[in-house]
Amino acid sequence: MPRLLFVTNGNGEMAIADRVAQELRAAAPGVTIDHLALVGRSKSRYMNDVGPQAAMPSGGLIAMGNVRNIVRDVRGGLLALTLAQRRFLVDARGKYHRAVAVGDVFALLMTLAARAPATYIGTAKSVRVAPYGPVERRFLRRADEIFVRDRATAEDLRAKDVPAEAPGNVIVDLFASADDLRAADALAGFQPAIALFPGSREAAYEDALFLADVVRRCAPLMPELGAALSIAPMLDVERFKNVFAESWTVVPNASGPVAFELQSKGRALIRAWRGPLGPLLTRVQAVIGQAGTANEAAAAAGVPVVAFEHGADRKTAWYRMRQSGLLGEALAVLPGERDTAADELVALLQDEERRARMAATGREMMGPPGGARAIASAVAQRLPQ
Repeated sequence: MPRLLFVTNGNGEMAIADRVAQELRAAAPGVTIDHLALVGRSKSRYMNDVGPQAAMPSGGLIAMGNVRNIVRDVRGGLLALTLAQRRFLVDARGKYHRAVAVGDVFALLMTLAARAPATYIGTAKSVRVAPYGPVERRFLRRADEIFVRDRATAEDLRAKDVPAEAPGNVIVDLFASADDLRAADALAGFQPAIALFPGSREAAYEDALFLADVVRRCAPLMPELGAALSIAPMLDVERFKNVFAESWTVVPNASGPVAFELQSKGRALIRAWRGPLGPLLTRVQAVIGQAGTANEAAAAAGVPVVAFEHGADRKTAWYRMRQSGLLGEALAVLPGERDTAADELVALLQDEERRARMAATGREMMGPPGGARAIASAVAQRLPQ
């Protein structure tokens, strides 16, 4: 039976790999799919997690010379972890029929240590914001199958002798899931209804508190406003409760995907949602979030996205700049000062014409669905029958 190894370099990349693996199980029945997470701890649904894993202080956000995060991660054991992961990949030589790197070129560089035929799925780089450089292209040529996020990037690479394809951005497929009527319960009584995406890194707890405070400051101007706070699977619900307990009334829920409700002055304003994002995205008028992949998925679904220059996010302004380049007018970046952010968010929620433009731009920039299935089909064709 064919054996396949995915190697991912981030939380969003894990989700992308899992989505492609889901399609692979249909395209190549009987395939064994393993997964090595270079960043964070994985909870794959369609892959078997293997190899050394550890959560780093930065959550993997160390690109573009972020010296502070690099130093924190090195102190947290990053070098030892990377060496252990490389040893795992070297020891895996001869065990896999194909290895699939998902993320940046570092993920591919690590994957090549397994000396298996390599597929590369690029998730972030784009000629819109940051094209692949000469050194990166040199490593890309060592993969015999290369997928990137948009056609312009694929065309740019092909013009430079890198045989890249762009069958579709998997992020568009990422949160396409069956409806969950319980999402209506999470948003019951809220109009307008918004979703809060604090992300999946360590900073999510602090960012959730900030996002909730912005919602609370909007509440006097919008008497029926409410939000669903999305809690990523790898994050701790109890820790969220403790974070909110000092400034909110936390009403726990013993069962179901609504983990707890946040009340302020007797008014229910936010409910914590542990279910899939897709059912939320069909029911909200906007997303406010500090997330990466989830923000892009919302834009793909035609939901206006708002992010903030807030706290640690200012130290990684390149990340929000990159996301702005990828999403265009679909993303509004507001200041991190709470009152100003609240005023501008209310103005956006009351401006239907602007939200319609943002929705159209998001769909256009992210492209149509189907990328996960196309990539899975191409990978399956290269596996032994």
